[in-house]
Amino acid sequence: MSGKAVHSIDPEWIKKELNEPQSQAVTATEGPVLVLAGAGSGKTRVLTYRIAYLLACGLASPAEILAMTFTNKAAAEMRERVTRLAPNMMTGLWIGTFHSLFARLLRREGECIGYDRNFSIYDEYDQNTLVKQIIEDLKLDTMDVPTSGALHRISDAKNNLVSPQDYLNNAQHPIEEFVAKVYKEYQIRLRNMNAMDFDDLLLNPIELFERFPLVREFYQDKFHYILVDEYQDTNRAQYVMLKYLAQKHKNICVVGDDDQSIYRWRGAEIRNILDFEKDYATCSKFRLEQNYRSTQNILSAAHSVITNNRQRHAKKLWTEGPVGEPVMVLEVYDDLEEARTIVDKISYEFRRVERNFHDFAILYRTNAQSRVLEEALRTEGIPYIIVGGVKFYERKEVKDVLGYLKVLVNPADAISLRRIINFPARGIGEASLAKLDGYARHKKIMLSEALSHVGSMADLPKRISERVLAFSAMMNKYRSLMSKFSPFEIASAIVEENGILRMLKEENTIESISRAENVRELLSAIADFANSVGPEATLEDFLEHVSLSTDIDKWDDKANAVTLMTLHSAKGLEFPVVYITGLEEGLFPLSRSLSDMMALEEERRLFYVGATRSKDMLYLSWARYRRRYGERLESVKSRFLKELDPEFVRIDNLARPYYGKHATTDEQSYQDTMPDYEDESQERLEFRPGVRVRHPMFGKGTVIQIDAAGSNVKLLVLFDTAGRKRLVLPYAKLEIL
Repeated sequence: MSGKAVHSIDPEWIKKELNEPQSQAVTATEGPVLVLAGAGSGKTRVLTYRIAYLLACGLASPAEILAMTFTNKAAAEMRERVTRLAPNMMTGLWIGTFHSLFARLLRREGECIGYDRNFSIYDEYDQNTLVKQIIEDLKLDTMDVPTSGALHRISDAKNNLVSPQDYLNNAQHPIEEFVAKVYKEYQIRLRNMNAMDFDDLLLNPIELFERFPLVREFYQDKFHYILVDEYQDTNRAQYVMLKYLAQKHKNICVVGDDDQSIYRWRGAEIRNILDFEKDYATCSKFRLEQNYRSTQNILSAAHSVITNNRQRHAKKLWTEGPVGEPVMVLEVYDDLEEARTIVDKISYEFRRVERNFHDFAILYRTNAQSRVLEEALRTEGIPYIIVGGVKFYERKEVKDVLGYLKVLVNPADAISLRRIINFPARGIGEASLAKLDGYARHKKIMLSEALSHVGSMADLPKRISERVLAFSAMMNKYRSLMSKFSPFEIASAIVEENGILRMLKEENTIESISRAENVRELLSAIADFANSVGPEATLEDFLEHVSLSTDIDKWDDKANAVTLMTLHSAKGLEFPVVYITGLEEGLFPLSRSLSDMMALEEERRLFYVGATRSKDMLYLSWARYRRRYGERLESVKSRFLKELDPEFVRIDNLARPYYGKHATTDEQSYQDTMPDYEDESQERLEFRPGVRVRHPMFGKGTVIQIDAAGSNVKLLVLFDTAGRKRLVLPYAKLEIL
């Protein structure tokens, strides 16, 4: 499979470049197509060659093809490969993520549903800020529900196409009534500020298509062929939009792997791929089972675990490559020993096997597990990169500068305006801002419009009015220059005029020097973006690019450093050597999944995803003791380790000396030393905010807060009839519903 560039595309050459199942999937051009593509089986190859084949056969022009995926990284790779195959046939081709392509559609058509094309896209920080304002303005009793918890419920409602009114109608306890009030006001304010959150980018196209049939029919006519990557990760809103788009031509090709569906917590519905044949009765189905990434031992071990799931299409990966080393299971004494053991093995392989540090990835279920791993790597002097730490575009100084750019592009963006009006400090405090906000609401105008009305506000001192007018004049000046100067020139001038770098330099601390570097890096990122897009690049384009960027997009995969990341972040990546840590009941799988079959199957799929990231060597580790809630608690090994077929596994038992037993790698002895997970209490991990419980005296309620300080875990529970009660967990006799 050479992957050479095709300047005059030959359909027969395309077919020769593929294995038989891939070729069948690529050339089945008419009607619905389901491609079940196992890990490492060449799904991106199928998608890109299918596009090239459609173009080569003259079945569609580039503008009639829509290709959608989930990450910017995957979209960029797809675009690059298609360009290599068909270098002169890219004009008009729609390739991108669901969010970016739907944002593109909404910028064209959003005026139909009340949005200007320059709408803002609010990130998690902006959303939290808005919800806090709503709770404060409406004087709502929060019932100790954090804003992130309310936003999660709102997001879940949107992904399931539940409107604020429907949510209120279905509310069954006070927390849901509280969320319904916030949800309703949240949507009103987003629209008033010409802003959308990530979920709106999926939800608003549905509103557009349902309210405006002519717009819907235009795009149904336009896209003759639709290709969807990672179909197993689609949610209800994406499913509905794809049904609309494919309604006329019915040429929808979805590629995915139900064994890698790991985003149920953010609305993904595995039924979408499991029921595709029911939704599209005439569909053709193809299985890609030949793996081009991992050794056979890794594939066989992963298969022995995933087959314990009931909700899956039957398939089994195989490879023509080497059998490889057995999968190594590391049993260690505690989490500190786990970290030291992994770092020792990485150090050994770096010195003796001549691997590079970027060949290694350490994966974990929760971000909290990274700390001891980081400490061990630092002690050994091994460089590492964490994917999923503080994102670059979420750093305060970066968001401050971005705030200026957002207000330039979208004057209605009151969240960003509030952020920058007194940054750097210009003497416009919270009290003055509250008066401006109140005036804007009374006059029913945007907050940015109210700035120019300060002369008529008698309760605002003259010196404050002058500062507000100066700020407003500055923003209007740069807004008028946006069409004449590049995004980089505008951003640089704003940073200079407001003295942002000068202010950080004068602080003269290590932190301020780092923050100044981040501001300079942002300016470089704007320049790089404009260079990659071309002279037509706008600030609006850059801000959308920033809003839709992910942890993986900023990951430097060229750096010679060990990669640390969660299992979710690792999806779609590959490494020569992979360590999956913390394989203990209650941690992986998480305790909340133990009583929920669908959640448990998703945890098992997450294990499968992690295992199949590895090319050459796979290590699985668990600790007999792990610190939780400030205590060292005994652990029980994960059921996923018990499900591994011993034929493909070797045990490295490093915990034996602590128990006064002789080290052994005998699997039966290893199994006999561990109690079954049913015998181990998981009470500390099962209870969490949002869980519904029953008390023998107080009846049903909802956990709203956990206090893990001290020797006992204390819960704050809001009971449906008895109100709030604080309970000590070991004595509470609570039952999880």
